[in-house]
Amino acid sequence: MGKTIRSEDIPASPDFRHLSTIAGIAVDLRYAGPDNFVGRDLYSPLDCAWLHRDAASAIERVVAYLAQRAPDHKVLLLDALRPHRVQEQLWDALAGTDLQMYLAPPERGSIHSFGMAVDITLLDAAGRELDMGTGFDDMTVLSHPALETQHLASGELTATQVANRQLLRDAMFQAGFHGINSEWWHFDYGDRVQVRREYTRVL
Repeated sequence: MGKTIRSEDIPASPDFRHLSTIAGIAVDLRYAGPDNFVGRDLYSPLDCAWLHRDAASAIERVVAYLAQRAPDHKVLLLDALRPHRVQEQLWDALAGTDLQMYLAPPERGSIHSFGMAVDITLLDAAGRELDMGTGFDDMTVLSHPALETQHLASGELTATQVANRQLLRDAMFQAGFHGINSEWWHFDYGDRVQVRREYTRVL
């Protein structure tokens, strides 16, 4: 499995930064409460408000971009470091369903477990989440960035919703993050193969 560290040992590691050290962001870790597709807190008693220092620095570049280009908007982090043991719980919760396609299988592991992926959205000047057409963890095709043109043409997504998603992508991509085809909120930092090979997985 390569290099690993226990979640409990993260605070002593220089490779990780706590989200509280990143200025200008809001944090609402959805798996640390019941507001997720499993319907329960999966993180307590673990502190999962961490990112690898490389990804944390990239989030700072996202904040700087928004301050320049869309100063009424603010980053809201919905998920950051997700320990491998929690990824296994999520996988098991969707066992036997087609929805497992939305998760990395435990044997491969999620980039979240290296602190190198985020689930993220944007807030408006009043602190409300921008309308992205679906909520976080909405496991339907409406969440798929790859199908936005089709959903815009059919009227299932509005031009404003797609523009909001594009603003998020613009901010993330210029900082070095990469999106995926099936979730508008998920972004990886760095090459997945390289991350799995060279970074430390959190158990």
